[in-house]
Amino acid sequence: MTDQETGRPKVRRNPFPAYAPRFWHGMRFGPWWRLLARNRFRVHPLRSGLACTVTGCSVLNSLMAARQRMTYGRLLAEVALDQPPLFVIGHWRSGTTFLHELLALDPQFTYPTTYECFAAEHFLVSRPYLAPLVRRLLPRKRPMDDVAMGLDRPQEDEIALCSMGAPSPMLRLAFPNHEPPDLEMLDFAGVAAPKRRTWEDAWLGFLRTIVFCRPGKRLILKSPTHTGRIGYLLKLFPQAQFVHIARDPYALYGSTLRLWRTLDEDHGLQIPHHRHLEAFVFSACRTMYTGYLRDRSQLGAAQLCEVRYEELVVDPLRQLHRIYEALELEGWDRVEPRVRAYLQERRDYRPADYRWEPHVLRTVRQQWDFYFDAFGYDAPSVAHT
Repeated sequence: MTDQETGRPKVRRNPFPAYAPRFWHGMRFGPWWRLLARNRFRVHPLRSGLACTVTGCSVLNSLMAARQRMTYGRLLAEVALDQPPLFVIGHWRSGTTFLHELLALDPQFTYPTTYECFAAEHFLVSRPYLAPLVRRLLPRKRPMDDVAMGLDRPQEDEIALCSMGAPSPMLRLAFPNHEPPDLEMLDFAGVAAPKRRTWEDAWLGFLRTIVFCRPGKRLILKSPTHTGRIGYLLKLFPQAQFVHIARDPYALYGSTLRLWRTLDEDHGLQIPHHRHLEAFVFSACRTMYTGYLRDRSQLGAAQLCEVRYEELVVDPLRQLHRIYEALELEGWDRVEPRVRAYLQERRDYRPADYRWEPHVLRTVRQQWDFYFDAFGYDAPSVAHT
């Protein structure tokens, strides 16, 4: 059977067994128990196997995190984050992963890997023992788009925050039928000081651990949730640089719906009913871009480059070269051959084509009018009906 929206095979309910890695498998016992308690332990019986495996893993995670703190705690506290990161930002499914992987080919950069994000609080001590096991269990491709997965590939640092139990809108995946948590973290407006300190301590601590592993490298970070946080990120890293990627809003809407439906099925501790999913997709984008459009004026000419997904996929080399020139990055001649080789490996990948009824297109246009106007999408760029 195929999905009428995308033409791809329909996502099967809970296609991965309970022991396949999820965001929650890297949590310590304390954050995991608090997540369950906040949601009144409303785990669906069919997901009890997943909850039990995560609970068992959480005890092991706590022990390994304690060992890492005892072994490396003093050294990690002394790590200086003296190089401003390069952030890849944009809405979910706008092409941030593709752009992140292209930029990460430059050896001047380093990035959090998939294993480091899933084992955020103990990867220094657990990698030799757990990474081989997790590699066997990890799906070869992402379920929402068939993009290859791997423990050493670049990954979103927001996943590390989830595994650490820090405030994050991504925590909605655990209990997808409940009210989404921490939406104010999408633009950092009105976030209480204690909550902000908790987030900052967890995030900066994770970044220090990455830099400790690969000293002398500049961080390149990608998380859609950073899109509306520019103002706050500049307080921490005044010289930070940003690459923002935009995508045709109609395709963005369809792909984002598929993303959350797939992740809710795979990661959720409930059987998702998706009743409020469309409202969440619309409101999360508004919140995120309220912050982005408010704060991007704080960036200097060499601190921000905006690109379009449609132009990036047609001519990646040209668009990447434009980013290097706009941000005054060095080393393009060194990176270009790597990019060509990477693109050759991805030559068979094709994005899904989303087709909608006219009333859906009208709703998207009304809900996201700010996005159309801000990035020049006045009309559909591909056929949608």
